[in-house]
Amino acid sequence: MTQRLNPFTTSPDAMQPWIELGKTIQANGLEPLLRELVMTRAAQINGCTFCLHHHIADARKHGETEDRLHLLSAWRESTLYSNRERAALAWTEALTLVSETHAPDDVYEALNEHFTADEQVNLTLLIAQTNAWNRINIGFRRFHPAERKTAA
Repeated sequence: MTQRLNPFTTSPDAMQPWIELGKTIQANGLEPLLRELVMTRAAQINGCTFCLHHHIADARKHGETEDRLHLLSAWRESTLYSNRERAALAWTEALTLVSETHAPDDVYEALNEHFTADEQVNLTLLIAQTNAWNRINIGFRRFHPAERKTAA
């Protein structure tokens, strides 16, 4: 795989507001581990190696366990996730696969049960930006650190 371009050096004026928006979304009051689970799950669905590497490392820094990281793609079959996390993960999947799911009512009802209206907006923005980052990184074939070592 060959990196196509670096959007940060190619168009820094376009990327800087995008980075600032990400910082704002990250500081939205949602629990750090919840944010990392959501971003990791979206990256799993989209197959974004760069984002998977990044968010799994950040989840570990915030104290996430290996068991929960390993079982994330099968969260429905695991008892390791809280009802709040389950609602967030279901919403993540519904929005990441929105052309297939159309954000079903039952998924929204679970979200509404565990998140305030403000948190719902913040979570939705987090999911939307994660999916956009996945598309940027996959589209431009950005390497994650382990791939850089192998490619060198």
